[in-house]
Amino acid sequence: MKKLLFTVLLALIGLQVDAQYALPQEKVTVDKALFMFGDNMDWADPDMDDSSWNEVDATRYWNEQGFPVVEKSFAWYRIRVNIPKSLLNGADQKNVLILNIPKVDDVDECFLNGKLIGASGRMPSNESGYFSAHKDARNYVVDVKKDGIRWGEDNVIAVRVYNRRGSGGLYGNPLNVFCPQAAEGLSMRITDTNVGDYHCDVEVNNGFATSTSGKLEVTVTDRETGEVVSSVTKRLNIKRNKPVSISVPYSMDKMCQLSATYTDGKTGKVLVENKQLKYALTPSAPAAPRFNGAPVFGVSPGAPVIYRFPVSGERPMKFTCNDLPEGLHLTESDGVLSGNIDKAANLTFTVTAENAKGKASQEFTLKVGKNMIGQTPPMGWNSWNCWGLSVTQEKVMASTQALIDKGLADFGYGYINIDDGWEAAERNPDGTIEANEKFPSMKGLVDWLHERGLKFGIYSSPGPTTCGSYLGSLGHEKQDAEVYNKWGVDYLKYDWCSYERIREKENDWGFSSCLRPYLLMQKYLRQQPRDIFYSLGPLGGTQVHLWGIYCDGNSWRTAPDIADTWSSIYHVGFRLQEGKSQYSSVGHWNDPDMLVVGKVGWGSNLRETRLTPDEQYTHITLWTLLASNMLIGCDIAQMDDFTLNLLCNNEVNAINQDMLGKQADLVRKDGDIEIWSRPLADGSIAVGIFNVGEEDHKVDMKSLIPADKPVKVVRDVWRQKDLSPEELDCVIPLHGCRYLKVSF
Repeated sequence: MKKLLFTVLLALIGLQVDAQYALPQEKVTVDKALFMFGDNMDWADPDMDDSSWNEVDATRYWNEQGFPVVEKSFAWYRIRVNIPKSLLNGADQKNVLILNIPKVDDVDECFLNGKLIGASGRMPSNESGYFSAHKDARNYVVDVKKDGIRWGEDNVIAVRVYNRRGSGGLYGNPLNVFCPQAAEGLSMRITDTNVGDYHCDVEVNNGFATSTSGKLEVTVTDRETGEVVSSVTKRLNIKRNKPVSISVPYSMDKMCQLSATYTDGKTGKVLVENKQLKYALTPSAPAAPRFNGAPVFGVSPGAPVIYRFPVSGERPMKFTCNDLPEGLHLTESDGVLSGNIDKAANLTFTVTAENAKGKASQEFTLKVGKNMIGQTPPMGWNSWNCWGLSVTQEKVMASTQALIDKGLADFGYGYINIDDGWEAAERNPDGTIEANEKFPSMKGLVDWLHERGLKFGIYSSPGPTTCGSYLGSLGHEKQDAEVYNKWGVDYLKYDWCSYERIREKENDWGFSSCLRPYLLMQKYLRQQPRDIFYSLGPLGGTQVHLWGIYCDGNSWRTAPDIADTWSSIYHVGFRLQEGKSQYSSVGHWNDPDMLVVGKVGWGSNLRETRLTPDEQYTHITLWTLLASNMLIGCDIAQMDDFTLNLLCNNEVNAINQDMLGKQADLVRKDGDIEIWSRPLADGSIAVGIFNVGEEDHKVDMKSLIPADKPVKVVRDVWRQKDLSPEELDCVIPLHGCRYLKVSF
């Protein structure tokens, strides 16, 4: 997708501009700054005494200039710049200047002569929680009349910087100050509505005071055939901060691309934006009942059974079982299995679901025994990628209800996991942990989930604090495990976070120092009279897959935190999972992190994922091939039809939940085309063919299917159709894929 050459925020003067300007010839450039560790808001004052500060190069990280790397540190830069009024000469608008400051690792607040003029990312004190923006361009708009510019003399630009870890401070480009042309205030945004009435809104906005007019042309093209599906042309007159838009309908039945071009009538400046429109490959589920889950579930002797049979179809629906083992109960209305079995056994019985459209049955095995948790990778939802530290009980319940109402529970998504941000500020006098005011009744929430056959997950750290600086479990492992049991916790995500400081203090960097805290919590978890799925965090020497099984981990992170970008999917999903299949097995899964489809944001301000539709198909395809934990990261209450279609393909999910439990391997690489394959329990193989390059590739899938015996059927599992030989020649778009099940 092309980026606009010139872009400003569709907001009030003084907010950040996202994209880089092409700098004009008339500009002021400064690459030196004064620097000081610490945090004092008085340092924004232009007249404070900074004579004791260190002079640094504003284009290089502070640690490259002899200053230490300090985790979770603040520092300030003060840049003096003489701004001549001649910058306005020749400009067709004289209302604003742009301060193009260096990039910042990780977040910043920028002050001009003591006045806040912009910020990027979120500081740790933000109510939505910390969020890095260290790779973002910093272009701040300054109102020449209101923001206190000192013409022809020194101005002080003070930049407050927070660095979470690693390299820190200003880097990249120097400070540039310039006056943009009026046409540079134009920006274009395309948003799509994907619930009910599918349409795209193409909006053109003018961020500067000078009004402008021009022509907007919009075309929708079928990417597979090249056919123009629709086109619209409209003349627009655009005043400051009064965007003008047109709406273009589309259908998800085709793989379409929208192209929008706006041409400014005065200057001829052209804005171009392209958007890949969402498309649905998964056929609608039948109205008659259909079982969508693996026919197996594991539980320890005496532990409570909590399992909701994932069955799609019209409601109301009736669930029955004529041979249900003693000690178990099946609710007739929603198929929730509960109870407990005291002794080890493999109990097989048949469950039937019936509605007005028909009936279906599944032979189901309950495996009762030691180490039976996690017979298939967990499917469900986690709060972090959407709500971050702003998670609340109300938000969790809203996503849970949506998970049921939208039918995700009918496709096997059964865990509801709260990530960081639930913990009280202090422990009780007896040392036990409590939830904070955002969760008025943790026990009530868990009971509410269990009544619906859903399982509950929680978050902590083996260190003194969590990644979000809440209370960790260090020194209270036994108490926390007992509280988790009291509340009814079914899943613990145990994140490394601050335990690194313990390793530093003890100067112990071996694997034993990684295992020690996880073994301690494992000991107390397994003492509880209920099953708690044990998910190990991503650090601990970074190679958790090498030792996670020795801590009785049920899954472990195999990569750093994921982001909703192609570079993250490529690094986390492809490169860091290569060669790790040997460490994954039934009950012990590699976990490349949670899903980043739908609306995410890591705080209270959610936005659409930055992945294209093709990239989202690749994301889900690869994660299911990898036998990964399938934890939805978006707000389900705001989930659109595209994301629902993406997550509710029973054949795709069945590969993830395959009972053989073998993770896929990279079996072949032809340039930008990668083939990942895994064997399945029925003797077939699942094959993902991925285009990881930057252009479309025509491929003959016959030559890419790994097979040492005659192939009977090649099935497209996204479209749920068997392919003819002629359909095996195809074009795979950049960052796209094809997903096949090959039977012999």
